[in-house]
Amino acid sequence: MHTYPTQAVILAGGQGSRLRPYTDDRPKPMVEIPGTGTPIIGHQLSWLAAEGVTDAVVSCGHLAEVLQEWLESAVLPLRVTTVVEKEPLGRGGGLKYAAQRLPDPERPWYATNGDIWTRFSLREMAAFHGERDATATLALARPRIPWGAVETDAFGHITDFIESPPSPYLINAGVYVFSPAFTGMLPDQGDHERTTFPRLARGRRLAGYPLPHGAYWRAIDTAKDLTEAARELGAQGGG
Repeated sequence: MHTYPTQAVILAGGQGSRLRPYTDDRPKPMVEIPGTGTPIIGHQLSWLAAEGVTDAVVSCGHLAEVLQEWLESAVLPLRVTTVVEKEPLGRGGGLKYAAQRLPDPERPWYATNGDIWTRFSLREMAAFHGERDATATLALARPRIPWGAVETDAFGHITDFIESPPSPYLINAGVYVFSPAFTGMLPDQGDHERTTFPRLARGRRLAGYPLPHGAYWRAIDTAKDLTEAARELGAQGGG
């Protein structure tokens, strides 16, 4: 019997410089997906609530007050607490700082980067995490390469052109399941991906959960990503 997490952290402090001018007056998670009337973080909170999350801690940074005002005025499907770093703590330090505000430090928790828009079963990911007795589990995506690829034969003749093929490599999809012990392993300041994750990997305590085939996933980094997300949303007929 799996106990699924009911608490989550959203890391929403990035400046989003590659999304300017959209981020000139708002943090990255407050940028709206065209045609939805809802910012990225609104989609995230709805997804988390649908997956059984009742409490979320949002770690704010750049233009934090804009995000906090929206959270206070919006009708939200779960309880939300915000934290603001008084000084930059790095990704690992920021995650630890936010995790200390979770309602139950003895229970597992989810985390997601504030610029990820996705839909898949977090409960299935949590079950995968539990079955492997992992301390931390990363969702893994296989993004499409933004260029056309060329296939050649052994002699060097071009045999085919493939538009935006899937990458041969899996990447960190920016969605996580963490066991309670993980919080204490995070640095007070600095990047957990250079410290905590490699240490867990050496001890075989870090798991990777490939996103299910057909699951929607996109990191919103640039204006082109916004356009693509809106187009994909239209193709799906909704969020």
